[in-house]
Amino acid sequence: MNGSGAGRAAASTSGPPAGGPDGGPDAGAADGRPPRDAVRARLAVCLVFTIMGSVVGGWSSRIPEVRRAVGLGDASWGAAGTASTAGDVVALALITLLIGRVSVRWLSLASAGLILCAAPLLASAGTLTALLLGLVFFGFSAGLLSTPMNAQAAEVERRYGRPVMSGFHACFSFGVLGGGALGTLAAAGGVTPGVQMAGNSVVLAALLLAAGRWLPDEVTRAPAGGGVLRRVRRRFTPQLLLLAAIAFVAAFVEGAAWQWSAIYAADSLGASAALAAATYTALTATAALARLGGDRLLGRLGHRRFLRLSGLVSAAGVALAVAWPHPAPALAGFAVLGLGIACMSPAVFGLAGRQPGLTAGEGVSVLVLGQWPGFLLAPPLIGALAGLTELRLALLALVAASLAAALLAARVRP
Repeated sequence: MNGSGAGRAAASTSGPPAGGPDGGPDAGAADGRPPRDAVRARLAVCLVFTIMGSVVGGWSSRIPEVRRAVGLGDASWGAAGTASTAGDVVALALITLLIGRVSVRWLSLASAGLILCAAPLLASAGTLTALLLGLVFFGFSAGLLSTPMNAQAAEVERRYGRPVMSGFHACFSFGVLGGGALGTLAAAGGVTPGVQMAGNSVVLAALLLAAGRWLPDEVTRAPAGGGVLRRVRRRFTPQLLLLAAIAFVAAFVEGAAWQWSAIYAADSLGASAALAAATYTALTATAALARLGGDRLLGRLGHRRFLRLSGLVSAAGVALAVAWPHPAPALAGFAVLGLGIACMSPAVFGLAGRQPGLTAGEGVSVLVLGQWPGFLLAPPLIGALAGLTELRLALLALVAASLAAALLAARVRP
């Protein structure tokens, strides 16, 4: 979930950005408070993260109704769901080329507008063709928005001079919860998925238009020069590749936990449907809460120790969930996992946005490329391992992945 200005001199129209000559964090105002333009930028970027989360949560809550309307079974629905991957791939390729050439503010506004249009169209699908086209459009929009919004979050963090990235990801998490709650209420009231998502999009679009002028652009950190491919290649520094590896591991653990936590509780441990759902809810709720306080802890520990701690807590959570085959420790274990894994991606995104010689968008784009395969590969890989052994043993891969992230963190340069 990033961008850059083509002229290498992009700056926020709401005022000159704060920061030292190296483009790193700055103390902000003399009295310790951030400047007003930084506060406005933070609110605007929070809105963009909330838009993404609300759309994802709203769509997820209405999937059963859309699936019944299209008339697909479990296997067919699973196959159709891969259509969004095609949109993701195109978006990642496009944003990688655009990120150093187009204003990050305009990329963010355009991408947010696209996803607000895609959501009601997808939710209104009544045929297989409409569903597939909607999924491709939805995946493309979400993939296009991920990079500029994280780049803007990194730019706001630079202006604040202290960690604030986890707070933006908390907005996404609470947006998912809010969108899901709205979908539940709409379904209970007989409102169709298309109408619900359209109403949601209209409200959020109005807020985006009002706050769009506060969205930040980026600070120039490197002189222009060379062709497009050369500028893309120079982003892949050893430090960014390391951060991308950590982002991949974090995405792998998150994606697998989201997909398999409730299934593990229900099918492997015999939990009731309510308790299985509570296992997933515990994971998402603790992750959202951890992101509220993650920035403060990161500021105290520093990136290296914070990432180590995150990996160790994540590993401990999964170990607890699988060590004792009973629903209660599984629920507690996934709750601990949520606490550990929630802020790992925000922490590395914040670092990627402050790499020497690169704009925030250029640095973040490398992490998005590394992160995306983790979400894509985790569910099927855990499923394949479970088929060879059992799901309980397959989840041990998440322990290994979390420990690998803790080891990689030792090489991170603040």
